[in-house]
Amino acid sequence: MAGMDAERERAPERAPRPWWRYGPPWADPAEDGRRTPRPPWRSTAVLVGFVLVGSGFAARAQEGERAALDAFAGALLLLAGALPLWRRRHPVAVAFGTAAVVLVYLGAGYPYGPVLFAVAVACFGAVVAGHRRAAWAAAGLLWAGHVLIAHWLYRWLPPTGDTAASWGQEAVVAAWAVAVVAVSELARVRREQGARDRAERARAARRRADAERLRIARELHDVLAHSLSVINVQAGVGLALLDSDPEPARAALRTIKAQSKEALGEVRQVLDTLRAPGDAPRAPAPGLDRLPELVEQAAAAGLAVAVRGRPPRLPPGTDLAAFRIVQEALTNVVRHSASRHARVRLDAAGGALRLRVDDDGPPAGADAGGGGNGLAGMRERAAALGGTIEAGPRPDGGFRVLAVLPVAAAGTREDDR
Repeated sequence: MAGMDAERERAPERAPRPWWRYGPPWADPAEDGRRTPRPPWRSTAVLVGFVLVGSGFAARAQEGERAALDAFAGALLLLAGALPLWRRRHPVAVAFGTAAVVLVYLGAGYPYGPVLFAVAVACFGAVVAGHRRAAWAAAGLLWAGHVLIAHWLYRWLPPTGDTAASWGQEAVVAAWAVAVVAVSELARVRREQGARDRAERARAARRRADAERLRIARELHDVLAHSLSVINVQAGVGLALLDSDPEPARAALRTIKAQSKEALGEVRQVLDTLRAPGDAPRAPAPGLDRLPELVEQAAAAGLAVAVRGRPPRLPPGTDLAAFRIVQEALTNVVRHSASRHARVRLDAAGGALRLRVDDDGPPAGADAGGGGNGLAGMRERAAALGGTIEAGPRPDGGFRVLAVLPVAAAGTREDDR
């Protein structure tokens, strides 16, 4: 019991709900997780008031022509106006029920008036809920019943001395019923279109979120794979020379420190985009202007890299993709190739940038072609820009990565002029 009392104390209290907006407490949706339509209390209250008050004015205007309102008429008017309260939960039953109540009201000889508006609301609710045939059938029932009453049963129904209605009046009633259902159909189409638009926006938002997660995953993979490869090689060098030759071991440790610091900075920059996705990045994204740094880092890992060609002026997205592709290709050489030499060639011509990274092999293990996510990430980067990636063994030995990226305006960087 004490535990239950503690749970009650910790449970947040529900805010009081105004009855005039949500209805009485017993009409609250179920608490077991099943969402039930909320009764439209406010609109139903307005409808009931409109039907009762408007019928009073209509009775005075039709005095002597139709039967006077009495307690039974008031009960029928109240029932017709109140039935649409359940139009969201039971739209078909409400449509037919309201039409039947209005037929009883008209068959009793009471005045025409706003009571017909209750049928319009009920049919509207049925159409919007997707029960189009039921709405048309209820409107047809009302019209057919009125024809039966006004042209045959009027002899035995009040008021006394009533005559048959004109067919022009029946045409007006039929046009009114068709107009009600037609407007309901238009509202249904607009609601369905709005639902489709909202679903498409939600799908587009999910696609953007998935693309952003994929971009961040690629960035983290490229940063960490390259940096950890260099750190792994340098750690091996340091361990091997720590006792016999301390100075190269210290150099390896300095390289590890610098590389880990740079990797932490890039990872922090990527993660900042998650914490504040609307803010501008604190540091510019890397590009081919940092190619000399890649060459130095590869040299620290024991890989000599020769670069031919000058980096062209590229849009930021293409510049980042080109840098990451070269970085990943050199990382794969360090990890999977026994060669200690690699060549990077840059060619910008015909509105495209060609990046080629070659090594002479042979492979250092069974996964020399890259069994991880590196090649897949490079292909995704290139495909996102409309480019292509070709990667595979060369006929004369070694491995080649060839990337072709479209460039809007290839040219020479201004700082290289």
